[in-house]
Amino acid sequence: MGSLATPLERIRCLSIIAHIDHGKSTLADRLLELTGAVDPREMRAQYLDSMELERERGITIKAQNVRLEWHGYVVNLIDTPGHVDFGYEVSRSLAACEGVILLVDASQGIEAQTLANCYQALEHDLTIVAALNKIDLPAAEPDRRAEEIERVLGIPAGEVLRISAKTGEGVPELLDAVIERIPAPRGDPEAPLQALLFDSYYDPYRGVVSSLRVFNGVLRSGARLRYLNAGADHDAEEIGVRLPAPTPVAELGPGEVGYLIAGIKDVGEAKVGETVTESARRAEPLPGYRTRSRWCSAGSTRSTATSTPTCARR
Repeated sequence: MGSLATPLERIRCLSIIAHIDHGKSTLADRLLELTGAVDPREMRAQYLDSMELERERGITIKAQNVRLEWHGYVVNLIDTPGHVDFGYEVSRSLAACEGVILLVDASQGIEAQTLANCYQALEHDLTIVAALNKIDLPAAEPDRRAEEIERVLGIPAGEVLRISAKTGEGVPELLDAVIERIPAPRGDPEAPLQALLFDSYYDPYRGVVSSLRVFNGVLRSGARLRYLNAGADHDAEEIGVRLPAPTPVAELGPGEVGYLIAGIKDVGEAKVGETVTESARRAEPLPGYRTRSRWCSAGSTRSTATSTPTCARR
């Protein structure tokens, strides 16, 4: 197992958010291909969608993350659900990011979930890189839709990228924009460990596998960890990154996104929003996530708001 030791200024953490069927999973496929993360012979549609239901229905339900490399930079991509029923999953993934790609269909334009996703990105103070997808379709109206984005979301039309996730057109330029516009993460490797769990699932052979983002300190394999909210101690049996295949590493530093296996048998002991620190040198808890009931309430309030959001890049 090696150490990643990537300088903070060369890391970007982001999600792709979009209305359902606007091409989010297809874009993730192109990013995997373009960055060489997946051998073309092994590529399949919706590569990051691992659940049988996801692949059967063509929708993303669980948040997946993958580490990509582009021109000397590390891009930690968290693929989020686009279906309206999974807004809570989107919210907890955004907390691990500094920016998002907001994907809009060039023929359909802005839809309800586009606005909802924009609100969520703003609530997390994220930089938004807007892109019009499906420009290869005969019904595409990129100029009109770019003006619509400027009018409704406040993002200048000249900054809206135009891509085809299906053909790959414009995707390299989109990656370049991600590197240029989305800020690098901040963090102190010498500080006590602060890592945020944003997803967990149960593996019958390994126990609970948690996805997490390190904000401060260094998460090391074999370390004795404290789950602050649960008030429990566990050993870091394995830590790693998804390339997209799970790949063990010796440590994860600030800004890194990866996975943690700590011998936990119940997903309820590794809840979303949990702060993980070291048992012997504890940090303060990171701001947690809203509960699902509060999320539903907040979402309802937001959806009825009459004011127009301003999603301009910051």
